[in-house]
Amino acid sequence: MRRAASAHLRLEALLHNTQVVRRHAPASGLLAVIKAEGYGHGMLRVAEVLATAVDAFAVSHIEEAEVLRAAGHDKPIVVLHGCQTREHWQQAFALGLSPVIHHLSQLETLESLPMRARLPLWVKMDSGMTRLGFAPQEIAAVCERLNASGRCAEAPVVMSHFACADEPQRPENAQQLQRFMDATAPLPVSLSMANSGALLTQPETHLNWVRPGIMLYGASPLRAQSGAEWDLKPVMTLKAPIISIEDREQGAAVGYGSITTLHRPSRIAVVAIGYADGYPRHAPPGTPVLLHGQRLPLMGRVSMDLICVDVTDVPAAGLGDEVTLWGEGLPVEEIAHAAGTISYDLLCGVADRVQIKTQ
Repeated sequence: MRRAASAHLRLEALLHNTQVVRRHAPASGLLAVIKAEGYGHGMLRVAEVLATAVDAFAVSHIEEAEVLRAAGHDKPIVVLHGCQTREHWQQAFALGLSPVIHHLSQLETLESLPMRARLPLWVKMDSGMTRLGFAPQEIAAVCERLNASGRCAEAPVVMSHFACADEPQRPENAQQLQRFMDATAPLPVSLSMANSGALLTQPETHLNWVRPGIMLYGASPLRAQSGAEWDLKPVMTLKAPIISIEDREQGAAVGYGSITTLHRPSRIAVVAIGYADGYPRHAPPGTPVLLHGQRLPLMGRVSMDLICVDVTDVPAAGLGDEVTLWGEGLPVEEIAHAAGTISYDLLCGVADRVQIKTQ
């Protein structure tokens, strides 16, 4: 059952944000990261819009790639988690995917397969993230072994991932890049290092492929900055209607825990959205919402299905009026910061029961 809350998607903003990527990295291939249901915007919806605007798609796992192929998308698909089983490898060959090899067991499974077909393959180096990937000193041997297997359709792409790209001034960024370049310098491979944060602030990381994710959806990958500062346009605007407005006396306590006490006679609106819809429960009192172009404060705690807003200063506020929770006019980064989280978390966390309206 769908709720009154709705996520309004301006799909042309995806194309605008892709153009921003191209302006920053005109000589690099563009691998659009559309995993996690397109960061909450709908993977197939995003893929359809971007199909002619990007060079390849990146997803987390084989099942996401299967959905794209079943929908008719024939663009190269990089599978970031790679293949965990023989069945995964067989499916990758059947669908013509580009799995990322980040662990020796994946390479061993590939070598054990009887089929002799080839795929365009990626290899991941751990240059300092301490998560997935081969150590820098292992990369040359892995690439040599991969080429010797006869399973690579072309020179592999070696990739790595920044741990601190959202803070460009951090010395770890230059250290990681140096490790990556030193390890790959003698190898006949293509290279990919830049995520959204590095793409915007570290042009020396663009190399052969860039991998924009969050910036495609209009949010900034950098701390303390909004997407608008980089000419990015929000794709999603989250809205919900007012379902009650009541005059409340000074001194009244609002919501669970009675953590907000009214310091003046107030008009309090109840808005039909809550943490079960993906609005962050930890958004504190005072977190802004937008109504009729005016910022208004959240009052009390976020409930499962409802929030309360002080509309005293907007006399025109009425039942059914839609309140903007984030998006156009109210950056998602600001709401995420208020709630002690990041924009990725909010965008990916919009619940299935929220209506999707495209424009």
